[in-house]
Amino acid sequence: MQQRVVEPIILPVLETHGLELDKLDIIPAGKRKVLRITVDGDGPKGRGPLLDDIAAATRDISDALDESPEIGDAPFTLEVSSRGVGKPLTEAKHFRRNTGRLVLAVLVDGSQLRGRITETTDTTVTITVEPEAGKKLPKDVDPVHVLELDEITKATIQVEMNRKYTPELDEIGDESDEASGQGNEEN
Repeated sequence: MQQRVVEPIILPVLETHGLELDKLDIIPAGKRKVLRITVDGDGPKGRGPLLDDIAAATRDISDALDESPEIGDAPFTLEVSSRGVGKPLTEAKHFRRNTGRLVLAVLVDGSQLRGRITETTDTTVTITVEPEAGKKLPKDVDPVHVLELDEITKATIQVEMNRKYTPELDEIGDESDEASGQGNEEN
């Protein structure tokens, strides 16, 4: 089982579910293979795929692989997951899908910028620095940084526990979450 055989089988399935192939790993595991598929996508609110979307795609990928003559009776284990928060943000769509989240960006000059993603275009990302709890930003520090994507060498989402709900940044979640003032911290 090779990537050049598997990819054409799964790509149309992912497309029908509004998902993109982020990474495909085929790992030998004794007499079988582990197909580890990482997916991404906009999801219903442009903030990434929902678990239900990934579950439905997984069922259809499994069926497509089982029915494929190229795969035959080759035994395999299928694992399908989203990119997760630990993966570095490398493209404009990754930043856009994480608008409102806290990010740590390492810049080309070696400096670091920790702030919230507030806007993304095809070539730039706006990161707004927030003061640490109980502190204020110095008056000479501009909290808003508009960066070209090629100015960022690495960017990772910073997991936040108990962050206060901010309606303009926390548009994810269902209506009951928004009505109760509770944000959806998991995505």
